[in-house]
Amino acid sequence: MKKLMLGNEAVARGLYEAGCNVISSYPGTPSTEITEYASQYDEIYCEWAPNEKVAMEVALGASIGGARSFCAMKHVGLNVAADPLFTASYTGVNAGLVVAVADDPGMHSSQNEQDSRHYAIAAKLPMVEPADSSECLDYIKSAYEISEQFDTPVLFRLSTRISHSQSIIETSERKEIALKEYKKDPSKFVMMPAMARARHVVVEKRQAELAGFAETTDLNQIIMGDPKIGVITSGTSYQYTREVLGDKASYLKLGLVNPLPIKLIEEFAQKVDKLYVIEELDDVFETHCLKIGIKATGKEVFPVIGEFSQKIIGELLGEQEKESIQFEEQVPVRPPVMCAGCPHRGLFYTLSKQKVMVSGDIGCYTLGALAPLSAMDTTICMGASVSGLHGFNKARGEESAKKSVAVIGDSTFMHSGVTGLINIAYNQGNSTVIILDNSITGMTGHQQNPTTGYTIKGDPTSAISLEKLCEAVGINRVRVVDPYNLKETEQAVKEELAVSEPSVIISRRPCALLKYVKHSAPLTINKEKCKTCKACLKIGCPAISIKQNKAEIDKTLCVGCNLCKDLCAFGAINKE
Repeated sequence: MKKLMLGNEAVARGLYEAGCNVISSYPGTPSTEITEYASQYDEIYCEWAPNEKVAMEVALGASIGGARSFCAMKHVGLNVAADPLFTASYTGVNAGLVVAVADDPGMHSSQNEQDSRHYAIAAKLPMVEPADSSECLDYIKSAYEISEQFDTPVLFRLSTRISHSQSIIETSERKEIALKEYKKDPSKFVMMPAMARARHVVVEKRQAELAGFAETTDLNQIIMGDPKIGVITSGTSYQYTREVLGDKASYLKLGLVNPLPIKLIEEFAQKVDKLYVIEELDDVFETHCLKIGIKATGKEVFPVIGEFSQKIIGELLGEQEKESIQFEEQVPVRPPVMCAGCPHRGLFYTLSKQKVMVSGDIGCYTLGALAPLSAMDTTICMGASVSGLHGFNKARGEESAKKSVAVIGDSTFMHSGVTGLINIAYNQGNSTVIILDNSITGMTGHQQNPTTGYTIKGDPTSAISLEKLCEAVGINRVRVVDPYNLKETEQAVKEELAVSEPSVIISRRPCALLKYVKHSAPLTINKEKCKTCKACLKIGCPAISIKQNKAEIDKTLCVGCNLCKDLCAFGAINKE
């Protein structure tokens, strides 16, 4: 059956058809939907893990146990999972293990633009990269075959455009794979130095075998058109280049992007007059070509920064821009902003008002860094807010601790924030940590986490108590506030900053977009009472604007949170 599918949905379908049995992931854009779609297949056990390291270890454990397994993450998530990944390269697998990593060229939703192909090279693992939804499905099956043939985990590289674009796929039946026998083998799976040294030899032998495989696999294709121009490329760059040049060029389309072939590249180079290497981000293919003595035009023309497009590639190749329809209307840009009724808004308004240093973290609350709230000083990686604040205060002393806080979401706290809090308690720090508990993993689209009480399939499960957890690690001062209550929130922040011991404030209110949240009636502006002082604009709510020199509230957006009402000194904002 032919269907139109997102790349991520096609990956999930490929996992189903390949007989995958166990999936453990942590949500991260642009990889999230893979596990969400896969969870709809009853034949596959799926779970959200607390972080990517745990997910990788669960998937590896399932593989050792004899089941085809999988985990997915975004590119920065692979940093978290790197520890088990590198050692899994040494242990190899029992049943097939595929690890999807979705890169984000252009940083649409990420804090850096790293190129995950370097992980494949460093960990000495094969990496497969599809160029459309059909290949997402088919290449997953190939990845399992490679994994089991060569006794190795396989990295499966995606990008934002491949994950989130649609193309036609053709479905087939699921291939049921019997659970493989587990045999105790310490020399293979116990990576103490003596065993690990022997396994490194196995890894190098495998690399040589995979290099030979790269020369003949159907994943790498020569597509001949006009031989005047030859392009070595992969993934979404292939799609862009093919759309620009069409049959005016020939292509070496790489589907196995590590290890890279040598003879195949030499053969292709001999067939074309002018050779280009077109790859997003780093010069991985180009460096390989230079290493084997093939001169190609690459990063001297094509940038190492940002996402490519048909327009960029066309301009850099000197191609005439194709005709397109342009509209005269200038649509205003909508800057990123926290939603109307976002529970984080009241907390960030309070922190901005108190003029404290805010050590920030990764989540939708990172938007608190933007004007008019401007209530965040740093954002590095998941969990860094807590441990980073501890270091900041240890460096600057007692007075610093009275003027600084860390903010971190509930899911991110479970991901990697709790260890930082343990560090504060254990090493006698004096920092105030604010957990923004909106009862869901908000940034990636409302996924469950260990604090919500539900699994990925919506089944009830144990819910971790943030209060008890914080107390258990050694924090004596733990309190809960409602961020819609500005007075209560401000009082809590002031009191916890004043004490000479570590403390946790849990700012608790469900995300305004959760379906079960019941909103109050929208607020309205009394135009006669409005003095246009613009105090209501200080919270940065998208429902509030100034029209005809008076404040106005968009009733389709307002959830009646009352934050703006509490800020109005003239009583101009009331329930409708």
